[in-house]
Amino acid sequence: MLTKPPFVITNSQICYNGLEAVVRQLDIVYTTMIAELLDRTLDAQFDADFDESGLFRKRPVKGREYWYYKASERGAQTAKDIYVGPADDPEINRRVENFAQIKDDYQKRRKIVSTLTREARLFSPEPRVGNIVEAFWKAGLFRLRACLVGTIAYQTYGAVLGCRLAGAAMQTGDIDLAQFHSISVAVDDSIPPVLDVLRSVDESFKPAPHLNDAAGATKYVGANGLRVDFLTPNRGSDDLVGKPAKMPSLGGAAAEPLRFLDFLIYEPVRTVMLHKGGIPVLVPDPCRFAVHKMIVAARRSAGSQKDLKDLGQANQLAEALKLIGRAEDLREMFQVARDRGSSWREALDASLARMEFLGLSSAPSVLKAA
Repeated sequence: MLTKPPFVITNSQICYNGLEAVVRQLDIVYTTMIAELLDRTLDAQFDADFDESGLFRKRPVKGREYWYYKASERGAQTAKDIYVGPADDPEINRRVENFAQIKDDYQKRRKIVSTLTREARLFSPEPRVGNIVEAFWKAGLFRLRACLVGTIAYQTYGAVLGCRLAGAAMQTGDIDLAQFHSISVAVDDSIPPVLDVLRSVDESFKPAPHLNDAAGATKYVGANGLRVDFLTPNRGSDDLVGKPAKMPSLGGAAAEPLRFLDFLIYEPVRTVMLHKGGIPVLVPDPCRFAVHKMIVAARRSAGSQKDLKDLGQANQLAEALKLIGRAEDLREMFQVARDRGSSWREALDASLARMEFLGLSSAPSVLKAA
């Protein structure tokens, strides 16, 4: 049975408990600040990860070249090379070339973050959530090509798209992190033990019990209810459902294999989480995120809180993409997903019909446009 939500979204307007929010494109002053902040946080990442007395070297892996960092002379015989990233990534190449001149300006970054959250009213995560993501950043998780997914990723799309999204669809107490298993194996590097990273912020963190935990824990829970989940795509048999995959780069954590996740996290984009001095993270492309939300919503109980939240987020992103002239990108990604097979088409068609019934008109108007 189709169920009406506790809110109504019509085009760019959202009502939650009588309060209306509007998707608005940001002034160019703020989008310029976002670009500067991301650039500065990436510089800060190199400052934190790599001592200036070391050096960078290219290493070929399966026909593609990657940058690795070699520590300075002291302990160089025993220190393991650190994975940096693909040698064909222009942002990484620029920072390798200018490494000696990179300087971190933390106070400047904090000022930019404050302006973007207070004046532009972009979303800032809860401090406990931001502190955990910051700890993973400093541990090298995003350098190893893991990315944020779920609502924690949605919170960053205001900076990605240069639009103010509705805050009511952003609340979460979970941090979901995803990585391809092939990447976890291929990078030949790892973050420190994941419990050490978590407990550096909150000593109460413990691995959550799992029926099949021989490969390691996939979930970690703190005393305050904050949960961290590690995920990886499942493109194999359904027999893999519920069986954690070993992830060599995740500091002893395993990951839960999930369907459709390979579509979501393919070719993620860089953005910045607005916490403290800014945290550079990887998140799914917003077009993929919107389409993926429609797929997973169709697999939930209609009218459930998560179902309505998924559809609301997809609709908000569709409106923002339309505002900035990227509606065609969303349509193309929608078609890519439909071409994957009948189960994908059925899920997407079901969500489109449901969104129209609920008054979520932005995504249907974009996706059904000729």
